[in-house]
Amino acid sequence: MPLPLVEEDQVLIKVAAAALNPIDHMKLLGYFKDTDSALPFQEYTAVEETLLAVKPKNLSFAEAASLPVAIETAYEGLERAQILAGKSILVLGVAGGVGTHVIQHVFGVSRVAATASTKKLDSLRSLGADLAIDYTKDNFEELPEKFDVVYDTVGQSDRAMKAVKRGGKVVAVVGPINHQPSCLR
Repeated sequence: MPLPLVEEDQVLIKVAAAALNPIDHMKLLGYFKDTDSALPFQEYTAVEETLLAVKPKNLSFAEAASLPVAIETAYEGLERAQILAGKSILVLGVAGGVGTHVIQHVFGVSRVAATASTKKLDSLRSLGADLAIDYTKDNFEELPEKFDVVYDTVGQSDRAMKAVKRGGKVVAVVGPINHQPSCLR
């Protein structure tokens, strides 16, 4: 492919690794074709300098490529939820990239609960969950405890609404399964 044109505020980058995210899957299915650019699968790309960060030395290029969309999605949801110190959070779907980053970036909350399958419960605890819920055995929405924020990364907004305190917030990251954009209730 020809080298892309580089604007004054951009940098030419040789692609060493790339990640496919749920949004890329939606693009491949034809969603956003009227409003979005083509997928940039090529050897070089031009990127605005302000969007770049230095790759940590302890990460491979493939590991580093997997982080930006998941981290940005996790951060934006937490920012919208305005979770504060002393509040509680339930994270649905911690085994995925977004959920993993959410649970690791809720410093100062009073309680972190999270859902995963039986074999991943120890992993939840190692990431910082105070309460690890096995979604294959327990219905999180039936817990007597309700949460200030429920961060739903698996498309269970109706159930999440039953687990949130009155006046609390549900952040729902909905992917290609339902073909809906992210939302906040």
